[in-house]
Amino acid sequence: MGLRNMLGPYLISLLFLLLFGAGAFAYQDENQLKQEEAEDHFRKWLNEDVLFIISSDERAVFKALTTPEEKERFIEQFWFRRDPDPRTSENEFKEEHYRRIAYANERFTSGYPGWKTDRGRVYILHGPPYEIESHSSGGAYQRPINEGGGTTSTYPFEIWRYRSIEGVGEDISLEFVDKSMSGEYRLGLLPEDKDTLLHVTGGGLTLAEEMGLTQKSDRTYFSGRRNADPIALTTARDNPFYRYEIYTQVQGPKPVKYKDLKELVEVNIEFSNLPFQIRQDYFRITEDQVLVPITVQVENRNLTYQEEAGLQVARVAIYGILTSFQNRIVDEFDSDLLSSYPPDQLKMGLAKSSIYQKMLMLDRRQRYKLDLVVKDINSGEVGVLRKGIVLPSLDSETLSVSSVILADLIEPLDSIPDIDEMFVIGDVKVVPDLSKSFSPGKPLGLYFQIYNAQIDQSSLQPSLTIAYTLLKDGKLLRQTTDQRGEAIQYFSADRVVVTKLLSIDGLPAGPYRVMVEIGDHLSGERVEFVQSFTVSMDSED
Repeated sequence: MGLRNMLGPYLISLLFLLLFGAGAFAYQDENQLKQEEAEDHFRKWLNEDVLFIISSDERAVFKALTTPEEKERFIEQFWFRRDPDPRTSENEFKEEHYRRIAYANERFTSGYPGWKTDRGRVYILHGPPYEIESHSSGGAYQRPINEGGGTTSTYPFEIWRYRSIEGVGEDISLEFVDKSMSGEYRLGLLPEDKDTLLHVTGGGLTLAEEMGLTQKSDRTYFSGRRNADPIALTTARDNPFYRYEIYTQVQGPKPVKYKDLKELVEVNIEFSNLPFQIRQDYFRITEDQVLVPITVQVENRNLTYQEEAGLQVARVAIYGILTSFQNRIVDEFDSDLLSSYPPDQLKMGLAKSSIYQKMLMLDRRQRYKLDLVVKDINSGEVGVLRKGIVLPSLDSETLSVSSVILADLIEPLDSIPDIDEMFVIGDVKVVPDLSKSFSPGKPLGLYFQIYNAQIDQSSLQPSLTIAYTLLKDGKLLRQTTDQRGEAIQYFSADRVVVTKLLSIDGLPAGPYRVMVEIGDHLSGERVEFVQSFTVSMDSED
C-alpha cells in the first residue's frame, strides 16, 4: 500500500478540521468579540457617559447585574427616571446631557478630554453659568474687599456664576484656576488658590497686612483668617467651611426626583418580602373610557406594630406608577396607610387587614403596565409587583356585566363626592375584601353593573329578574329572586347599578359559591356569573 494511500484518510480528516474546525473557532471568536464589545459598551456607559450623574446606589445595582438584558433594562430606566416629561417621545434630559458632553470635549480639552476636566464636569452636571468672568492671562489682580483688598498676581482663572443650582443653593460662584498654565483649569477651593504670590514673603499683601494689622502667615487654610482680618468685609459665603461645602456639592450628582419607593420600581430590583393582594375591576364609563379601581390589601398580621402615644401603630407606604407599553407615564400615585389599635385590641386587629384603593380612568384601546411597591415603614420590608393591565371590551350591544365586587361594606351616599375618594363608585361606597373571606355575622355584599339592558318605554325603567343562588360543593343551599328591582341602586340608558346584601348566617365555615342569573324581559337576553368566597370561623366585627 503506497504512502499516498495510507495518508489519504488522515489528510481528509485534517482538511475537515481546518475547514469546519476553523469555522467553529471563528464563530466562537465572533461571539466572544461581540460579548467583549458589549462589556466595553456597558463599561464606557458607566465610567464615562454617566460617571458624574449616576448615584452610588445606582452604580452598585448596575455593577451587580449579570446579563446584557438586565443592563440594557437598567440603562433604559436610568434615563426614563430623569426624563422631565415622559409623555413626549424625546428624553430632554438625555439629549441635553450628551450635548453638554460634546460641548465640554470641544471647549475644555487640555491634555485630557474635556469631559474629564473640572470645568467639563461642572458644565455637564449644571449646564452653562449665566455669567463667566475670564482672566485668561492672569497677572496683576486687585482683590475685592471681601478677599482682603490689596494687589497681587494670579494664575489664569475663571469665575462661573450660577443664579441657582439644584440641591446646592442660590447665587453660586465657582473659581477655576490654571496653575499649570496649560489650559487645565481646576476647581478652586479658596480665593488664595489663584494667588501666585501666596507663598512669596512680602508679596501680594492684603490691605491689613500692608498696614501691619495682620501677618501673611495667618492666611493658612481654615485658619479663621477672615475673622482675623479687621478690614475684609466678608459674609457667610466667604467662610472657608461654606466654600468647602459648595466645592463638594457641585461635583456630586444631582438628586433624582424619584425617591425611596419609586427607586425600587425604576432601578427594577426584583425582590419581595412583604406579601400583599391586589385586584383591578372594570366599569364602563363610555365606549372607550373605563373606570379601573386598583385595590391593595395587606394582612395586618404581616405588619410590624410599634407603640405611639399609647397605641400600637403600623404604617404602610404605597407607591404606584402606571405606564403605557411605550413607557409613557399615564398616572402616578403614592399614599400612606395607618393601622392602629389599643394594646388590648391588637390581637383582634392582627386578624384584620389594611386596604387601599386608587381610581384610574383609562382608555380601553390602550394597554398598560402597573408597577407597585408596598413598604412596611416600621420593619422596612417591601413588596414589589409588576403586572400588565388589558382592559376588557365590555360589549356595547348585548346584555353584559362589569366586574363583580364581593364587598365587606356597601353604603349608598347622599351625594357624589366632589373629589376622588377611595372605594367610592358614583354615589356608592364599596369596600371590597380581596381575600373573599366573610364572617357569618355580616351579609355578603355584591356590587356590579349591568350594561345594555332595555328600558321599558311605558314605565321608563328596566325590566330585569335577578336570581341569587348560594352553592356548596355544587349543591343548592339557598336561592332568592329579585323581580321588582329592589337591589337596583341606579339605572339609566347606559347602565344599571346593582347592590345586594346576601345573608350568610347559619352557614358553617368553608368554601362556597354564589351564582347570579340576570334576565332581561324586554330583550330576552340572559347572562350569569359565579363568584367563589369563604365563610370564616371568626364572627367578630
